[in-house]
Amino acid sequence: MTDVFGIPMRGLLSQLLLGLVNGSFYAILSLGLAVIFGLLNVINFAHGALFMLGAVLSWMAMNHLGFSYWAMLLAAPIVVGLFGVAIERLLLRWIYKLDHLYGLLLTLGLTLLIEGAFRSVYGVSGLAYDTPEALSGATDLGFMNLPNYRAWVVVASLAVCLATWFVIEKTRIGAYLRAGTENPRLVEAFGVNVPLMITLTYGFGVALAAFAGVLAAPVMQVSPLMGQNLIIVVFAVVVIGGMGSIMGAIVTGLGLGVVEGFTKVFYPEASSTVVFVIMVVVLLIRPAGLFGKEK
Repeated sequence: MTDVFGIPMRGLLSQLLLGLVNGSFYAILSLGLAVIFGLLNVINFAHGALFMLGAVLSWMAMNHLGFSYWAMLLAAPIVVGLFGVAIERLLLRWIYKLDHLYGLLLTLGLTLLIEGAFRSVYGVSGLAYDTPEALSGATDLGFMNLPNYRAWVVVASLAVCLATWFVIEKTRIGAYLRAGTENPRLVEAFGVNVPLMITLTYGFGVALAAFAGVLAAPVMQVSPLMGQNLIIVVFAVVVIGGMGSIMGAIVTGLGLGVVEGFTKVFYPEASSTVVFVIMVVVLLIRPAGLFGKEK
């Protein structure tokens, strides 16, 4: 293969795929944030802690209760989603009419409580999480050996993201969700239980975070603090894509993962900041984000 700017094409293609893996995590996490903000108008700073909760609960169930990875890929999002339902019913429902800052501070407090509780039990060291046997090994693509599990992460993330986009944007349920946030009294006149719909929406949004956590567990180091650094990047992704934009979250998450991967090839020192540089540029040119609607 030919070189590009003195860098082997083999290395560029490898970074493209690895960046796509990171982008898959960005996409599914930012999708959950976009769903919650777009439909509930809440800046959910607890998203990173709930991402961690999905991974740690999966580790606990596999190591102490004998559950399989596949069982926890389904069970962890359900458990965390129910926890999210409790959060919405007991706490968030009281602040919907207040400034966004109240939601941010409340969910930040929840983050500190959740992370502090697990840190007191497990410390900050990583917990070993084995790759599922069915997805072990790698596939030779000619230019690299792609771990089968990383390929699974991309496929599973894309499937969940596109399914979520379809339900919200193309179905009657999604139309009720969007209408319920804009004009709840009108929707209630059609017999729709808007408060319940809002509660389930928040539960679904945090369930996406937990699903991402289980996916990330064999790839990242499982620890009570695993969501801290990731969630800052994910918030930047949501801002770039457009706050509340479902497709913006998906496309921007995947795209920025690839950009981050390429940056590691050409200028590794900037790989941890390139997303924030892009965010600043986008906000200067288009404050509503790439896919957001200008007011």
